[in-house]
Amino acid sequence: MSNLVKGLILVVIVLAIGAGLVVWKKKAGGGDENYSGISKHEIELLLADVATKNPAGLKRFAQDADMKQKQLESLKQLMAFAVEAQKEGLASDANNRQELQNIRSQIEASLYDKQINGQKGANMPPFSFITEDQVNQFWGEDKGSQSGPGYFTSFLDKIGLSGTAESRTHEAEFDKFLNSLIELRKQNDPEGKAPEVTDEDRKDARDVFAKIKIYQKEYEDKVKAKQLPQDFIDSVNLQVKLQQAQFLAGVYSKKVSEEIKASDKDIADYISQHPELDPKDKKAKAEEILQRAKNGEDFATLANENTEDPGNKNPKGEPQGGLYTNVQKGRMVKPFEDAALSLQPGQIYPDVVESDFGYHIIKLEKKTDTKDSSGNPSVSYDVRHILIATTYTDPNNPMGRPVPVKEYVRQKIESDREKKLIDDVVAKSGVTVAQDFDIPQVTDQQIQDAMKQQQQQMSSEEDENGPPPPPAKDDKKKDAKKTK
Repeated sequence: MSNLVKGLILVVIVLAIGAGLVVWKKKAGGGDENYSGISKHEIELLLADVATKNPAGLKRFAQDADMKQKQLESLKQLMAFAVEAQKEGLASDANNRQELQNIRSQIEASLYDKQINGQKGANMPPFSFITEDQVNQFWGEDKGSQSGPGYFTSFLDKIGLSGTAESRTHEAEFDKFLNSLIELRKQNDPEGKAPEVTDEDRKDARDVFAKIKIYQKEYEDKVKAKQLPQDFIDSVNLQVKLQQAQFLAGVYSKKVSEEIKASDKDIADYISQHPELDPKDKKAKAEEILQRAKNGEDFATLANENTEDPGNKNPKGEPQGGLYTNVQKGRMVKPFEDAALSLQPGQIYPDVVESDFGYHIIKLEKKTDTKDSSGNPSVSYDVRHILIATTYTDPNNPMGRPVPVKEYVRQKIESDREKKLIDDVVAKSGVTVAQDFDIPQVTDQQIQDAMKQQQQQMSSEEDENGPPPPPAKDDKKKDAKKTK
């Protein structure tokens, strides 16, 4: 199946036991669902499904009150964002409305497929029991078709008279379906580029679309005839509701994302109001050390006594005078490298150099003409440096790694704004999520059986796709230089 179509048939239980939902950063006719809340019955339907797929997670959910509350709050946030998206008219946008319809079609067809074929097709791809004849009939194609419309249908295509009215409707629906898929891929591409759609992509998407519509119609016909269990119908409707809410929450989040971004002025103002973050004392210290080096004190000794660079140690843990040897051009952060390469061997850079990681005092030891990996002229160099770090560790997260002060402040401002925006959206949405519900009991045997099933599924996928690639070469040592 082509990359464009992979992931089309995907039904996710939104109650992600063990992880909690992240509403804000979901990088996601139709918009008329009621997202105003999750009822007791709906929560119990979700938990019943989780009991079969992740009984260990469900057991933790039942035992951990904090985890339970976070999960329910995440559901409330999800639904609140969907409500706000509706209020803003985002569900009425033509492309979004089409995607909401696509979500309903995919979920109804996928869950119906599992309902009627689950026992006999547990390890088979979705819709494996739909025949080629059924697909051809859906498109109004003759039985002799091999890779598309038959000869007579193709001829009629050329003069605009092909197929029945129903098949022409299906073709028009497919075009909307595919265009919506392409537009969403384009919106989620960092560069805003639409994916290239090959003939193979279109053929695969067309086949999947036909199978979705075939089973969706069967499902809806059986719903009308009351030939399916009510709990199953309720579960399908709940999945549609949650998946559509997830899509709309992502759309709304993207719309308001600019509201939480911190500007350079915001960051500077925050630092000025929090003296403990102001690096002026550290800059003064760096300037004092620089002056001592200019006055002739031994640079290596100054480095060993003052540098806060964790890389100033050899494999035996011994200090090495701030020396980095054979540094290839392009490996250090730009302010550092520009300063170092502007020097002649033996020279000390006249000013303290600032980067995101702190203040650097730099002395060039050697510079050598060389070639890069492509054979183009380049340079390598030996350099000593002293770092007075300005990175900061969040006091509320002592296990977190130090980050540049400006980055910490940016994250702090944006996190606070995000929380306020989420709280405001939830408060005005009026969304309710049931708190009183029954949690299915799971046994140790159920947990063991689920683990075995997961292992079998992973083994089956490996047999189908081949073994996983070998781990990447460890480049941690090289990458560390980029942080200096």
